[in-house]
Amino acid sequence: MSVFSSSTTTAEIVLRLRAAGCVFAEDEAALLVSAAPTPEALTAMVARRVDGEPLEHVLGWAEFCGLRVAVAPGVFVPRPRTAFLIEQAVELGRMAAGAAVVLDMCCGTGAMGAAVAAGLDRAELHAADLDPAAVACARRNLPGAYVYQGDLYDPLPVTLRGRVHVLIASPPYVPTESVGLLPSEARLHEPLMALDGGPDGLDVVRRVIAGAPGWLAPGGHLLVETSERQAEATAGAVTAAGLDARVTTSDELDATAIIGTRPS
Repeated sequence: MSVFSSSTTTAEIVLRLRAAGCVFAEDEAALLVSAAPTPEALTAMVARRVDGEPLEHVLGWAEFCGLRVAVAPGVFVPRPRTAFLIEQAVELGRMAAGAAVVLDMCCGTGAMGAAVAAGLDRAELHAADLDPAAVACARRNLPGAYVYQGDLYDPLPVTLRGRVHVLIASPPYVPTESVGLLPSEARLHEPLMALDGGPDGLDVVRRVIAGAPGWLAPGGHLLVETSERQAEATAGAVTAAGLDARVTTSDELDATAIIGTRPS
C-alpha cells in the first residue's frame, strides 16, 4: 500500500520528474510512490531520480522479459532490446537433449541467464562477470546457479568445457569515442567496463567469440548481442573462430544478435 494517498502529492512528483526530463513521468511517479516504505524514503528516491540516477537503481529492480530482477547501484541495467536475443536462446536451448547447459558470459545482473532459464523446462545455469558488484547482484538473481567472478572464461571450471549448449553474451560494444554520446544515466551511473568496447567497440566481443568454441558442446550455440553497424565484423569474428555464423535482427526492438554454431 502506498505511503501517500494524496493525488496532489503524486502530481507534484510527476511535475518534478517531468521537469527533470523523465519522458514517462506518470509511470515513474506511480512506481516510486508504490515502492517507498516511508514518506522520507519517497522524498529521497524522488531526489535521486531527479538527479539523473536510473529508475532501476532507485527502485532496486528492473523488469526484464517478464521477470523482476534485482539491480544494485553502479551495475549495468538490462536493456529491453536484449529480449530479442533471449527469445532465440530459449528456442535453441529447447533443442538440447535433457537439461540445457547455459552460460551467461559478461552476465551483469544475471538477468539474461535468469530469463533463458525461465523459458526452459530444465537448465543447468552458469554465469560469469569481472565486476564484483555485478557478481553479487547476479548471485541474488540466480539462486541455484553457478556464478563466477573473473575475466571471461578464466574462472570457469574445466569440467564445463565442451558441455555448453547455449552461450549468451552481451559484452560492452560501444566504441570508446561514442561513450560520451550515451545518455547521462548510463555514462554517470553504470560501470565503464560494461559500456566501453574499445576503439571499434569489439575488443571484448572478439575475446568472447575466440574463447567460445572450447566451451561449446558439438552443435552448441553462441549468441552475441551487437549493433547493426558492427554485425558484419562480429559475424566475421564468429566465422574466424570456426563457428557457423548468421546475423539476426529485430526492427521492432532495434536489436541485432549474431548466432554462431559449433559444427556437430
